[in-house]
Amino acid sequence: MPELLVASVQFAPAYADVENNLSRVIALLRDAAGRGAKLVVFPECALTGYGFPDRETALNHAMAADGPEVRSLAGECARLGVCAAIGFTERGDPGLFNSAALLGPDGLLGVYRKTHLPWIGLDRFADKGSALPVFDTPFGRFGILICYDLRFPEAGVSLALRGADAILVPTNWPEGAESSPHFLAPARANENRLYVIASNRVGEEAGFRFIGKSGIWGFDGKPIAFADHADETILTATIDPEKARQKRVIVKPGEFESEPLADRRPELYDLQSLRRPPSNAE
Repeated sequence: MPELLVASVQFAPAYADVENNLSRVIALLRDAAGRGAKLVVFPECALTGYGFPDRETALNHAMAADGPEVRSLAGECARLGVCAAIGFTERGDPGLFNSAALLGPDGLLGVYRKTHLPWIGLDRFADKGSALPVFDTPFGRFGILICYDLRFPEAGVSLALRGADAILVPTNWPEGAESSPHFLAPARANENRLYVIASNRVGEEAGFRFIGKSGIWGFDGKPIAFADHADETILTATIDPEKARQKRVIVKPGEFESEPLADRRPELYDLQSLRRPPSNAE
């Protein structure tokens, strides 16, 4: 698997204005592809906005995963020869979801539905997703977590165990969520030895100001590219998926080595074990 240039697009989607957002996403996708990016990540709910006041309003502005907007973006990805992860409010059959579509040169590769929902914006009314898939693409194997999902280490571990080379994170981090770019994203990268590519929005919506701070973190948790501001920008960085598949950390051969995923003790982490009082032998 060769190295590839990836991009994180930080911009301000317009609330409930799908037509304008679609036009902007296409323009930004072309811009990123023109810089050589083969994988482009956009914010959470980039096509629809996020700050809906109730479920009915959200449903009125939601779109189907196989609808014309996603098909239009899939066609653009095919023309450009790129992959893109793009957040949107999804009208399921049935259900309402905070989703991200992963598109590639051959069309729609899959849809991830946010699995962990905080009490803010669309997530107050959305239904929970029920799976943590990893998608095969021409450029590597990618999992998706959306915003609040990143707070749960188990979600990142699950994607790593399924073979993800990178976790793509469409997000809407508002003021008050600074721990996510500064601590959680690099932690998920480091503990799972994979790349994390996070795209946050900027601007204001529904009384919230969004902080930007999109980033691309290496498998060691160190930032490769980081937007330490709340302006619109496109971050790019080169990643090497093959390096994310080497899970053994060798500081000093034969003397200082570790492999965190292989060294896990799942039998100690289940709820039954946690509730059982330790014996004297333990």
